[in-house]
Amino acid sequence: MNAKSYLRMIAVGLAFFPALILYPVLSFADASTVGDQNGPERLISMSAEYPGVEVASGEDVTMNLYFHNRGKEDENLNVQLASVPKGWEAHIKTFKYEVTGISVPAGEDKSLTFEAKPMKGITPASYKFLVDAQSTDGVFNLEQPILIKVSSSLGGVQKANSVKLSTSYPVLSGPTTGKYEFSIDVQNQLDTDSVFNLFAQAPQGWTVNFKPSYESKYISSLSLKAGQSSTIALEVNPPPSTDPGEYPIIFRVSSENGKGEIPLKLMLTGSYELKLGTASGLLSLEARSGKEASVSIYVKNTGTAPNSNISFMSFKPENWKVEFKPDKIDTLAPGELKQVDVVLTPNKDALVGDYSVNLEARGDQQSSSSAEFRVTVKALEVWGWVGILLIVVVLGGLVVMFRYLGRR
Repeated sequence: MNAKSYLRMIAVGLAFFPALILYPVLSFADASTVGDQNGPERLISMSAEYPGVEVASGEDVTMNLYFHNRGKEDENLNVQLASVPKGWEAHIKTFKYEVTGISVPAGEDKSLTFEAKPMKGITPASYKFLVDAQSTDGVFNLEQPILIKVSSSLGGVQKANSVKLSTSYPVLSGPTTGKYEFSIDVQNQLDTDSVFNLFAQAPQGWTVNFKPSYESKYISSLSLKAGQSSTIALEVNPPPSTDPGEYPIIFRVSSENGKGEIPLKLMLTGSYELKLGTASGLLSLEARSGKEASVSIYVKNTGTAPNSNISFMSFKPENWKVEFKPDKIDTLAPGELKQVDVVLTPNKDALVGDYSVNLEARGDQQSSSSAEFRVTVKALEVWGWVGILLIVVVLGGLVVMFRYLGRR
């Protein structure tokens, strides 16, 4: 075989080499796609975060229940506690509600919270709970057992609640648009130094952060020596669209050797917002020096809570007068609108031209709204008549002059 033949064989091999490399990759991608397309029409499962746990006597148990929908259809499940041991109180819930059903979209996962609280007098033993979930059409019947073993001693591991959490203000109240901060004291009552992870169970969509007291940086864990305590600020910011009501929040700390939690509550009274304007949308007015001019404005409660003690203010040129009729509104319900007449009197010495007058309405919770009016001051009518009279006099004088000169 000559040199040309060798070169030809090498060229052919190099031409096919990329195809040989890419073939397994393309085949795998194609098989993966086919697998997704050939997946089951309906497939849903349920699992507990910790199917078996061991706790100290008197300790509550909280964990997640997971629902995995691997089918192509959305599934609706009825969920209930099929079995609860005597001496225990158990619930399936979200952050706020007791739950009897859950909807799981195709290809997604959802979770609920399982809570079990022992009553007084519970003795060390094993206690079995059973969670039952059924699809609304009866095709799926899922069961998840949860075994809780209560021990009087955990073999040298510290009992629960060995981390003490306390706060002077467990309930805060205010408008939806506010930002709230709970101050919580964390005391390590363990015999060892520990690093505690920080958690907060709050409504979905809320922003929650942890900060050391009097500091602006955010943290997710806290290191405490045995017997040491520290103050944590739990910062909560609800979305502006949140409805008024009571919202429970649970703050938790946990480490390898102990954990603790404390219930908190945020009572939202709604949002406080006002809007001031005119029916036509025009913010202009004509006036004359020293003479009254009037304009009608409206005040609307655009918040979600009643707004009370609404007063009015004006920012005007010097020696101008502005009166509001009425000068105060006792209360405005959400969405309610009231008309207010504004009587404006420019200074009697005001020159002809444009001026700015700002009107403002102020209500509860520092809510306010303002509108800036352009006021055009025109000359008094008497000066108009004086001008006309001068023109008549001048014209009359010209007529007399022409006649006199014509005779000559």
